Parts: sequence; C-alpha cells; structure tokens
Amino acid sequence: MVAKPVQIGDLHFSKKGDADAFFKRMLYKYDLGDKVSVEDAAILTELIAKHPEANEKIGGGIESFSVRSADYDTRCFWVNRTDGTTVKFSSKACY
Repeated sequence: MVAKPVQIGDLHFSKKGDADAFFKRMLYKYDLGDKVSVEDAAILTELIAKHPEANEKIGGGIESFSVRSADYDTRCFWVNRTDGTTVKFSSKACY
C-alpha cells in the first residue's frame, strides 16, 4: 500500500499516520476545557475546512477552538462558533 500524502494549509505530511501523530500531540498538549492558541487555531481552521461536513461544523463562523471530552471519556477538538454553539470534530475525518 502506498502512503497517501496529506496537505493541511502550509503543513505537509508524507502519510496519514504523520498527520494523526501531529494532531494527537496538539490535542494532548492542552488540558480539558482549554481554548487552543491562536497559532494552533489557524492550523485547525485549515483542517476543518477539509472535513466532509465542513459547512455544518463551521456553521455561521468560527470564534475559537477548544479541547474537551467527547464520547467514552476521549478528548477531541471542539469548534466554538460565533453564535455561541459548539460542535466536536475528528481530525481524522479531515484527511
């Protein structure tokens, strides 16, 4: 099987596993409930634009991103929308 390269904004990964590792490191450098940094938010904005349900996830616009718990005590990224609503998303669904 040939590795599939992944491009997220200016970031280039030679295979999906490298992208997975990058976003997992980002996810776990924050405590639950933290808003992500402006720098990481810029990367996540590029990432979520590639989500198969990007329009639904982004909604009326992105105010920020945070790290919160999800199903089965896992953690994931959440989009904090400009209208005050939030929705979780999986980085893996974006590539």
